[in-house]
Amino acid sequence: MDPIRNPYAPGAGQRPPELAGRDEQLAAFEVVLERVAKGRPERSLVLTGLRGVGKTVLLNALRGTAVRKGWGTGKLEARPGQGLRRPLSSALHQAVRELGHRDEDSVDHVLGVIKSFAHRDAGTGAKLKDQWSPGIDVPAVRGRADSGDIEIDLVELFTDLGGLAADVGKGVGIFIDEMQDLGADDVSALCAACHELSQSGLPVIVVGAGLPHLPAVLSASKSYSERLFRYQRIDRLAREAADRALEAPAAEEDAAYEPDALAAMYDATGGYPYFIQAYGKAVWDLAPHSPITAADVAVAAPEAESELAVGFFGSRYERATPGERDYLMAMADVAVAQAGDGEAEGDAVLSSDVAAALGKKPQSLSPARDSLLKKGLVYSGERGRIAFTVPHFGRYLRERG
Repeated sequence: MDPIRNPYAPGAGQRPPELAGRDEQLAAFEVVLERVAKGRPERSLVLTGLRGVGKTVLLNALRGTAVRKGWGTGKLEARPGQGLRRPLSSALHQAVRELGHRDEDSVDHVLGVIKSFAHRDAGTGAKLKDQWSPGIDVPAVRGRADSGDIEIDLVELFTDLGGLAADVGKGVGIFIDEMQDLGADDVSALCAACHELSQSGLPVIVVGAGLPHLPAVLSASKSYSERLFRYQRIDRLAREAADRALEAPAAEEDAAYEPDALAAMYDATGGYPYFIQAYGKAVWDLAPHSPITAADVAVAAPEAESELAVGFFGSRYERATPGERDYLMAMADVAVAQAGDGEAEGDAVLSSDVAAALGKKPQSLSPARDSLLKKGLVYSGERGRIAFTVPHFGRYLRERG
């Protein structure tokens, strides 16, 4: 089949040609936008799930929905060790521009507050060359969002921003990817600001996306975060949605799948969106003609697995030290042993069981475990348990040997 017409897109955060299985989330978010814009109470939203399930894609789709509603939006990606002020200031600068408020004085005031919020990151008395500028031409507003206490400053910033949005009958959406990587103080401030917004009814919402332990991160910061956010677990696609993700793009190119081929694709991908795109691309390129058959899937499977081994699994494996790789391999072995079916690599295992498998005391493995947590290769959803952030990673490790 013609590779130039290949419709599948196995890229990180890249929107697939058919965003299947997320209709419910998109429809619910439209309701949230309408309610918030009308001053109705609504919670901010948090998407959680393993890597490869399409959290970033859905986050971008939700942002697109807000843009079409005339909202001001800004997006940032949290990174370990990076403070919130600079990336948030850039995101909010864009959101203010998108709002299109016609009163220049009101807009300049809020931009000045954003600039003040950003400059506070450099510290009191910082030289001009050390002061990061968010590209805002107006002077910083003194005495607003510049106290140095991130919690106080964020509440003041969001309050002014919400007032500007309310003037035009719209709202502001702040979209944060990899939210679990925010620092503890920034998480606490964000929760406090969202709490204030929910009480004041201002039209500003936060939409975050992160790994499965993100709710625990938020709860550890503020106990009321469990009631502050609406949590949505983003998981692999059901069979019907997975079939649609393959069939709809193919139909646009006058191609089709045989039923057995769709069944084979689901067995191979497990319904994980990234895997569906990777297998779809490989099968399309190697299939001689339409309709695509189960035999075509079998021929293309090694090519798809090779691509995943390098670009999806391998790139993460290479970030681990030899000692950390031993820990990961032990996790995979323990997961198989506790399930007995060889397909439980996504399940959490006890840290003590991993230590026992390695013949070491749990305390001696804490450095390796903590390093893997910081690198985003594993996560801990509950005390004493550990799991892979990537689906099928255990299987990859076992096949690697």
